[in-house]
Amino acid sequence: MSPTSSVPAPAPAAAAPPSAVYSFRPYNVGRVVIWTLFALVLLAAPLLFTSSLSRTILSQMGIGIVACLSYNILLGQGGMLSFGHAVYSGLATFVAIHLLNSIGGGLPIPVSLVPFAGGLAGMLFAVVLGYVTTKKAGTTFAMITLGIGELVFAMSLMVPEFFGGEAGVSANRVIGDAVMGITFGPAVQVYYLLAIYTFICTAAMFAFTRTPLGRMLNAVRDNPERVEFIGYSTQRVRYLSFIIAGFFAGIAGGMYALNFEIATAEVVGAARSGGYLLFTFLGGATFFFGPIIGAILMVVAGVLLSEFTKAWLLYLGLVFLFMVMYAPGGIASLIMMNLRVAAFGKLRRLWPSYLALGGTALVMLVGAAAMIEMIYHLQLDSAMAGSTLRFMGATLDAMAAESWVGAFMVVLVGLGLFEVTRRRFALQWGEIQAEIDKEIRRREAL
Repeated sequence: MSPTSSVPAPAPAAAAPPSAVYSFRPYNVGRVVIWTLFALVLLAAPLLFTSSLSRTILSQMGIGIVACLSYNILLGQGGMLSFGHAVYSGLATFVAIHLLNSIGGGLPIPVSLVPFAGGLAGMLFAVVLGYVTTKKAGTTFAMITLGIGELVFAMSLMVPEFFGGEAGVSANRVIGDAVMGITFGPAVQVYYLLAIYTFICTAAMFAFTRTPLGRMLNAVRDNPERVEFIGYSTQRVRYLSFIIAGFFAGIAGGMYALNFEIATAEVVGAARSGGYLLFTFLGGATFFFGPIIGAILMVVAGVLLSEFTKAWLLYLGLVFLFMVMYAPGGIASLIMMNLRVAAFGKLRRLWPSYLALGGTALVMLVGAAAMIEMIYHLQLDSAMAGSTLRFMGATLDAMAAESWVGAFMVVLVGLGLFEVTRRRFALQWGEIQAEIDKEIRRREAL
């Protein structure tokens, strides 16, 4: 008998039941539903909004979603506050515009690949500039990105051979022979191409959050000293993530070039970078879907709100101020907090408080808006239209003391009522959260 013959053979592993092999976890089913709904929304949106203007706005929303999500790789996932993210989307826009012109000159590349080429350009610029940028973190990183952004913006006016000077560079996307009747002339054809890129990029960036690099980026954000202690290079993690963010920002820049067919110095300016920061924060940088909300708000504010009032930037600043004061987690945090309350069946108790908060805030907003519109009217329009203006169906005289006193009293009353309502809501919210925590402990004890 051999020495190993007495060792019993290992028992065969029990076969897993079919239900264990083919079952789906509930959260996976939920994700499938969410992504399916997202695809259906992208598919059905131009069928509901049929005008060329609305479809162009929808295309801008898709561009904004990709750009804000790419910025959130830095801000939300990596804790890297960048003031120059528009450098990578903007430079990619110029590259995409020049590529479109080259395609018109005979370069055998499909127009549909222009956004992807923009992504490669954004990644290349991120490789070059990101190595220096990610050497530092925190405030130093933010200042370096600001300096690079100003440097590139200054170059855009000094190198007309590439940037086109103040007039920029224009192109034509309707070039070459039509493929299956698609020429990218109609706005709906451009929209569906950009919608495909939006869906793929959104899914890819969500997948990145689940990768080891994405998880390590979260660790670098939360505790960089511990990451260094266990043997990882925080600079390398930031650098690789910066390159990935630059790639998706470049895709957004290529989408912009395809949609607008022009690139000017504005696309690399500080205002564009500030817009990414502002609306990513408003949407909620700590949640993946927050920048999507922020991108939609960015287009609504820039395209629609600007048509109603010349003071739209001031209103936007006030909204940002109130969000920082009362909801620093952004709109996404408000949604998630209320979903938690709704999951325990207590949301209906908050509806009266929400209505009261909304009503008092609206009163305060009407009074403040009246004062703002009178100031803008006196500064910009009084020479042509006189001192009177129409505001929400009423006639205001910007030179009359009673108009100012009335608007100020409306603001004062609205502010007082809002503060009283807010304090009562805070007490009610605390009681509901205590009940939820008690219920959680009771369930855990079972």
